[in-house]
Amino acid sequence: MDILFLFFMMFLLISISVPIGFAVGGATIITLLLYTDLPLTMVSQYAVDGVDSFPMLAIPFFILAGMIMSSGGIARRIIDVAGNVVGFMVGGLGSVTILASMFFAAISGSALATVSAIGTIMIPEMKKKGYEEGYSATLTAVAGTIGVIIPPSIPLVIFGVVTGTSIGDLFIAGIIPGILIAVVLMITNYFISKKEGYVGQKRLPRKELLQSIWEAKWALITPVIILGGIYAGIFTPTEAAVVAVVYSVIVSVFIYKELSLKDLYRTLVETAVLNGITTFLLGLSTAFAIYLSTEQVPSQILNLLIGITDNKIIILIMINIFLLLIGCIMDNVPATIILAPMLLPVMIAFDISPVQFGIFLTINLTIGLITPPYGCDLFVASAVAGIPIERMLKYLWPFLLAMISILLLATYVPAISMILL
Repeated sequence: MDILFLFFMMFLLISISVPIGFAVGGATIITLLLYTDLPLTMVSQYAVDGVDSFPMLAIPFFILAGMIMSSGGIARRIIDVAGNVVGFMVGGLGSVTILASMFFAAISGSALATVSAIGTIMIPEMKKKGYEEGYSATLTAVAGTIGVIIPPSIPLVIFGVVTGTSIGDLFIAGIIPGILIAVVLMITNYFISKKEGYVGQKRLPRKELLQSIWEAKWALITPVIILGGIYAGIFTPTEAAVVAVVYSVIVSVFIYKELSLKDLYRTLVETAVLNGITTFLLGLSTAFAIYLSTEQVPSQILNLLIGITDNKIIILIMINIFLLLIGCIMDNVPATIILAPMLLPVMIAFDISPVQFGIFLTINLTIGLITPPYGCDLFVASAVAGIPIERMLKYLWPFLLAMISILLLATYVPAISMILL
């Protein structure tokens, strides 16, 4: 009864527009007061313990690296190269947006940072070339979701911390699903653009293409340094985030010379504000999740599901539907902290690897970033484009179906995630 009340209070608070961190913390505190004799200090204790972790330090540093690269010219050069590589295709600017988002995702690890950085440049450019504003914004929002699948990924860092799964393995496992999502989004963009008459730009001669890639080498080498260092065992994901910050400052200030001290100060302030919000969510979500664990909710869920069916395929369908619905109303950070420890025992009982589970859980919750009513990516893209979200929704469905197709592959074909491990 207390667990039902806990979730009821959380969703009630969210439905009346209480910020999600306060909703999660408030629901936990009210439930403790009404149903247990546990001290309220438990909430603050577990909230602090939840963020007192070395791997968690990767989050603010990856956020900072992404913001520096956005302000310091690295993001723009990535877009320029993407334009030269795929801009000639039907719907070329749409493909450029997707490819640039994939590159930027391998730097920032954040969907919102990717939408903001790429959208600020690409949405106005698509408007100038005759792309419908709603389509431009929708495509940018959807492409930004690659930011939490392609490593380094902030949600995968969180999943690794709360479940004890290797973050390095999760990063490797996210490579192929992230690339596949980019590919199906490009295919979807191609057919929509062909129908709408969105043509590509003139194709560059090979010599000029190679020259443009060479000129952007300092930007393009960034993900190689970050991911190569992790996979080679030179540094941990947290240390890689710090390396990304240092490298981005050096390139932006001394090589491209596009980042002033004033810009650097602004990015530090913005990162501090965003990290404060994230840390608040992480802490209270951890207290929420630990309370669920002490009430043995994971084992109760397992028994409930097995009581309905012991068919692995049906169980996975049920869990995917549940996660898709949760993603519509909750940010992927608290959702991962709360749901990953709850559902992992169920996955292990059905011989699903924690790494594979981490990937398809993250894809599920990532889809929530582009589905109302939560849909953070939609809000950011609509703000950048200066249009209401309603103008974006009619273009959303083909891209949602494309992403769900990769979700199903990641769920039922383990090799999609595990082949590189």
